[in-house]
Amino acid sequence: MVSRSFRVMIGIMTTAWLLGPMLAGADCLPPSIAPAAKRAHTITPDDLVRLRDIGTPDSSAVDMPSPLAISPDGTMVAFVLSQGDPDTNSYCRMLLVADIKPGAVPRVVDRGGAFMMVSANVRGLMVPFGLAATVTPAWSPDGRSIGYLRRDNGTTQVWRVDVATGTAKPVTRSPVDIEQWIWASNGTMVVSSRPGQIAIRAQDTAEGRMGWRYDARFAPTYGPHPQMRGTVPAVIEAIDLRAGTINKANSVQTFRLEARERGGNGTRLVSAKGATAWLDADDASPATPRRLHFTDADGIQSPCTASACVGGIVRLFWTATERGVLYLRREGWAKSQLAFYRWIPGTGAPKRLWVTDDVLLGCLTHASRLLCLRETSTSPRQIVDLEAKTGVAAPIYDPNPQAARWQFGTVERLTWTNDYGLPAWGDLVLPPSHKTGKALPLIVVQYRSLGFLRGGTGDEYPIFALAARGFAVLSLEVPQTIGLAFPGLKDWDAVNRAGLTDWADRRSQLSSMMTGISLVAARGLIDTHHIGITGVSDGATSARFALINSRVFSAAAVSSSSLEPKTAMTYGGPAWADFNRMLGYPRATDEAPAFWKPASLALNASTMDVPLLIQASDDEYLLALETFTALREHDKPVDMVVFPDEHHIKWQPAHRLAAYTRAIDWFAFWFQGVVDPDPAKVADYQRWSMLRAEHSDVSAGNRKPG
Repeated sequence: MVSRSFRVMIGIMTTAWLLGPMLAGADCLPPSIAPAAKRAHTITPDDLVRLRDIGTPDSSAVDMPSPLAISPDGTMVAFVLSQGDPDTNSYCRMLLVADIKPGAVPRVVDRGGAFMMVSANVRGLMVPFGLAATVTPAWSPDGRSIGYLRRDNGTTQVWRVDVATGTAKPVTRSPVDIEQWIWASNGTMVVSSRPGQIAIRAQDTAEGRMGWRYDARFAPTYGPHPQMRGTVPAVIEAIDLRAGTINKANSVQTFRLEARERGGNGTRLVSAKGATAWLDADDASPATPRRLHFTDADGIQSPCTASACVGGIVRLFWTATERGVLYLRREGWAKSQLAFYRWIPGTGAPKRLWVTDDVLLGCLTHASRLLCLRETSTSPRQIVDLEAKTGVAAPIYDPNPQAARWQFGTVERLTWTNDYGLPAWGDLVLPPSHKTGKALPLIVVQYRSLGFLRGGTGDEYPIFALAARGFAVLSLEVPQTIGLAFPGLKDWDAVNRAGLTDWADRRSQLSSMMTGISLVAARGLIDTHHIGITGVSDGATSARFALINSRVFSAAAVSSSSLEPKTAMTYGGPAWADFNRMLGYPRATDEAPAFWKPASLALNASTMDVPLLIQASDDEYLLALETFTALREHDKPVDMVVFPDEHHIKWQPAHRLAAYTRAIDWFAFWFQGVVDPDPAKVADYQRWSMLRAEHSDVSAGNRKPG
């Protein structure tokens, strides 16, 4: 008789432990004065969790605001450095200043503040996302002070730091978060916040005395109460730093702040002389790529008609004279490269100055150079100074010099075309100790593969740490969505509907995945009976689809799970249900097996013999219950753990380390028969051993390639 015993592990932790990441942060040091790196070694999960980050860690976020700030005299750069400490489950955060010259040794001018995360407007509600927010410092016009956003005691305020003395004080004491700000002059700051949130919270509290009506304000996965609305208007105020007074911002100050917000990702420029450069599509269809436009100080418009001015442009810069535009553009095979162009309006087509396979983020111009953050597949983020004409880079600051001693193994970029004719690619990573002729178990990681290969999108499946444990890893870049092939579609909803029709996007992604795996298998590098798949967010959805529609995978680990008949229309709340209905999903009460059969693990639970690990956040575990319950009721090998105080992206260092480690242990257990003797893992291995005993045919590798 097969036992129905199961476990859902929900960590029970003390209030102090839960609040740890919100406190001032770990006591850590920048690498210039930190202990020397240890001897060469293969990469561990702990190494990756402790990486020092500048800006948002996601390497695919090429259109985010720059986390760098160049001083008015062009000689120094300021930035916030963040490092997670899983031992204390906290973050060290520092504001650093460095000279813009090779081998710069940065100076700490302020230290402290809690982790700051992105809040996303999801169908009209502001919800925590878990991804680290980009904090951009700004120098005062005289270069003596630096302002930046810092979070303490539950709110985000503007802080001002004296560069010479390191004296740091909060400028604002707002009861709600300061979201945007600028220097208006040496003695004035302009700030934006949403004080209307206070009244909404009070209204919700008052309503709660009689009971909340369940409506579009609810998203059950984020709690059993109304969420903050995303329509609260911003209030813009001017702060006189000398007098300490706060007044409503005038029209000029408001325009400047709003212009900063609109152009914060570098896709709109306004020169001191009145010229403007921006990106805009020729029509309203989201499938239409954006074109580079220019308007001079006299209002004469000059759209760039060359093909190199359309599509893929991620950041604009003025030339030194502000008469021309420089820009970075994604191009090449499936936009896997980055090119740098110069365009002088009225002189013809732009000139491509150089192209690179590296990822460049947050670039700023100074003199005839670009100050950027640079990553490669085997190099974490560094600050470099590039010659604009050639792309030759001088290293300025490496926040992770210990990475020079890490043993990465081999990384190879593979390219192919899927069955839908879309270009695709992925990075194949082999262990440092790999011997020719040895077939390895393969782990597929999704769904972006740009920059340093940390842990895939969502950063939960540590690519190099998996390779160090004897796995081959294929890090996939997702192909373009099917809907973008139809230029007549009027909006993103129409694009998404096209991708949902007969699950076209999922079939395209699966085709790309299978083609990439076949390329690796044809070279004799992998054991085709031991292929695992992972995924976070959209990657988790494509992993589920792959398990149902292929027979290739023999173990899986995902970090969210929502694509089920009842879940899709229930646990996300009324607004999410309405959105899904608009896209074409059936109602929760509809019997629609023909629609759901290709995508629902619950409907396919009777044949799902692949061991599945679900590591969910407490914000999203409800989305996994339909899947988990169906697999459990069919006595299938499924295990689920739930992390407290987590969101779509896991942000707490202790949780990130636990998720990394458990994923490696999971695949090592099923594919290599490895049991870690660590006493802290006894419960995991007891559960997994029971699953293996109940499903011995699975552990024998009964899944077939195809």
